[in-house]
Amino acid sequence: MSGLKAGYARCSTDMQDLTAQKDMLLDLGVIGDRIVVDEGLTGPERERPGLDQALAAVRAGDTLVVPTLDRLARSVPARDNGDSPVARAVALSLVGQPYDPTDPMGKKRPKLTARRRTHLVQQHQSGKDTIADLAELFSVSRATAYRVLERHQAPAVPPTAGGR
Repeated sequence: MSGLKAGYARCSTDMQDLTAQKDMLLDLGVIGDRIVVDEGLTGPERERPGLDQALAAVRAGDTLVVPTLDRLARSVPARDNGDSPVARAVALSLVGQPYDPTDPMGKKRPKLTARRRTHLVQQHQSGKDTIADLAELFSVSRATAYRVLERHQAPAVPPTAGGR
C-alpha cells in the first residue's frame, strides 16, 4: 500500500470507547491527525460525517485504514456511486491487510502459496502424514488442509457448446 493513509473509527453508542480502535490505527501507521471518527452513530441510514471526511481525505493511490470491517460495512456498500473508494482507486486496509471489495468474497491472500499447496498434496499422497499432521506442518487449520486436497481432486469442468 502506498500513498497517504487515512484512518476511520466508529462506535455505535456514546458508552463505547474509541481508544482501542485509535490505538490500532496508530499501530497500523496512520498519523494521529489523519484519524477521523464517528461516535454514537448506529443504523444503516444514519449520516456518517467522519466517514465522509475520511473519504474526502483520500485520493487515488492512498489507503483508507479501518480497524475492522464492521466499522465500515453498513456505510460503504450503500455508496455505490462515484464516491466509493473502489471507484476512486483508493486502497482499503482492514486490520492491516489489503481488502479487495471487488472480489466476490472480499478474500485476502490464500493461506498457502501454490507451491505449498502442491507440497501439502504430495505429502498427503505419500500416506505418511495425517490431516492433523499436515495442518500442523503447514500452520493451517485441518479445514484448510481438507479444502486444499478437495480442490486438488476436483476435476476441471470443460466449457460446453451452447452454454449447457
